[in-house]
Amino acid sequence: MKGVNLRCGFLGALLLGAGLSVSAQEAAKHPITFDDMIKLHRIAEPRVSPDGKWVAYTVATPDMEANRNASNIWIVPTTGGSATQLTQSGHDSSPVWPPDGKTLAFLSSRGGESQVYLLSMEGGEAHALTKLSTGADMVKWSPDGKTIAFTSSVYPDCKDDACNKSRDEEKEKSKVKAHVAEHLLYRHWTHWNEGKRSHLFVVPADGSAAPRDLTPGANYDVPPDERSGPGDINFSPDGKEICFTAVTDKMEAISTNGDLFIVPVTGGEAKRITTQPGFDGNPVYSPDGKFIAYHAQLTPEYEADRWRVMLYDRQNGKIENLSEGFDRSANELAWSPDSKTIYFTAENETQQPVYAMAARAGAEPKKIVADTYNTAISFSADGKTLVFERTSLTMPAEIFAAASDGSNVRQLTHQNESILAALEMNAPETFWFDGAEGTKVQAMMIRPPKFDAAKKYPLLVVLHGGPQTMWANAWGYRWNAEVFSAAGYVTLMINRRGSTGYGQKFTDEITNDWGGRAYTDAMNGVDYTLKKYPFVDGTRMAAAGGSYGGYLADWIATHTGRFKAIVSHASVYDKVAMYATEELWFEEHDMQGTPWTNPESYRKWAPVTYAAKLGEFKTPTLVIAGERDYRVPYTQSLEFFSALQRQEVPSKLVVFPDEGHWILKPQNAQFWYKTFLDWVAMYVK
Repeated sequence: MKGVNLRCGFLGALLLGAGLSVSAQEAAKHPITFDDMIKLHRIAEPRVSPDGKWVAYTVATPDMEANRNASNIWIVPTTGGSATQLTQSGHDSSPVWPPDGKTLAFLSSRGGESQVYLLSMEGGEAHALTKLSTGADMVKWSPDGKTIAFTSSVYPDCKDDACNKSRDEEKEKSKVKAHVAEHLLYRHWTHWNEGKRSHLFVVPADGSAAPRDLTPGANYDVPPDERSGPGDINFSPDGKEICFTAVTDKMEAISTNGDLFIVPVTGGEAKRITTQPGFDGNPVYSPDGKFIAYHAQLTPEYEADRWRVMLYDRQNGKIENLSEGFDRSANELAWSPDSKTIYFTAENETQQPVYAMAARAGAEPKKIVADTYNTAISFSADGKTLVFERTSLTMPAEIFAAASDGSNVRQLTHQNESILAALEMNAPETFWFDGAEGTKVQAMMIRPPKFDAAKKYPLLVVLHGGPQTMWANAWGYRWNAEVFSAAGYVTLMINRRGSTGYGQKFTDEITNDWGGRAYTDAMNGVDYTLKKYPFVDGTRMAAAGGSYGGYLADWIATHTGRFKAIVSHASVYDKVAMYATEELWFEEHDMQGTPWTNPESYRKWAPVTYAAKLGEFKTPTLVIAGERDYRVPYTQSLEFFSALQRQEVPSKLVVFPDEGHWILKPQNAQFWYKTFLDWVAMYVK
């Protein structure tokens, strides 16, 4: 096919075969809009079957009318071919395979509360295995196929489901809806803690007995918080015991400690096997049953510490740190069948490769799937087939497969191909510049569609949150840089000080320095962009961010007048008032104390302190918050908006009463994007 542009790939070849030219294909494309983005299918939770022939996964598609995401289970062969939709309810997720691959277990809320369902691969309808009033979450199938483990939030002093049901019904009937707390953590993310705890349950896979609570009476959660996931509960190879993570510290709001416990599947006392003061999680048994690999943060009260690969010897209880010399954070651990190799993913400079390392201290991790953003790794029982999600800023997540050494990478799903074929998007360009103190800082820039180098374009600087996260070359729905660029902006994404993926020192350098080096990095990045790219119009710039990115937007609003518009979402404005957050360890670590032991830091790094700087505090600002945001209480945004209004700065406040830290409901997201783009366009275009 002479003259075919290789970037057109498979779709381009098909269109040429149908008699269309590449130029005609390109001309038919249009810049991505919110309406395009909301139609995209959201793929997640790939699980390869034990024989390596199939991958089960979930596909969630936003339903604008219902104002929710409809999620179903699909399967696709690992050799390639058509994907098949297995469920239709729109309420299904978390598929897991049994050892024989004959019956798929998954979670479904089709009947109300989330329950464990079973679906025969030979056909027929799915049926509920559990029917607890408290529902089910985080399902796992035992290696012997006899038992299914799951979690359920129950009242610790209740002996059975009848007790839980009765207590919930009493609360529902009561006219008094007061929240009562006698300890911290009394609320988390978007919900109040009302006395329930997430306990570990098991149930026979054949349904021959009722579910049993393996942590009865426990006043802790399994698993403990948002750093955890299904990987924090795993069976031993013989199916006789389960290892899980739990936080048992009395003052949970100031503790990031989490320890590993083991408990017999038949019941009995849970035994603690780790005791270090940081977080231990993601336990994975070696296939030979001799070891438990897990990852650990060794610094207490710091949720952004580097994750090390650790090894627990089940025979003698000895613990080894295998990856101390590897300056990246290891996640999603998995073993090779011969118990000699540990696989994991780790963020690295906007990407997330898959690594492999020998299961011994000092072994050097090697990239086996490199220079792309990959997640959710899963191996077949024989270890020959690796399945994972891959994504980029121009491609929503799809399922890929490879050999265990990373060779023969192939795309298995094409859920969004037909939608993407009609969209024009530019891949990000990466560059490095000198940040604060001469430290090298990386950024990504996306040019608008139908780019013309002879024109001048406004600049939109988007500021990531965390503060210890990074802008990855990965698709996102909440802050989609392609949608921003499609509106006519050059979008700039700077991985300033505090970002992950660049070594622990780089991450740590935002501690007690929130508006310091990170702010300088961001401004230096803007200056470098204006100098390097003549098509960027320095007189038409906007800055926008959420969470810590919102903080940085507030900091910019009170420290410089160089931007024409600002968008501040879920921002931290008043550091003392921010102490109403739920996870107090976050504030206490990053400010190096409490508001009464280190008041100077809380004053110094609060944008409110600088609101009197009238020369700078003048940029038109859109302020957005969710009323159910307990991580950054929405009163922070109210306080910021009040200051803007009192000083007659053009400003607008948008509060979503039914959202938390993120705007998740499709109709709310539509309103968010429109309001965001309208505000920026009003002042920048």
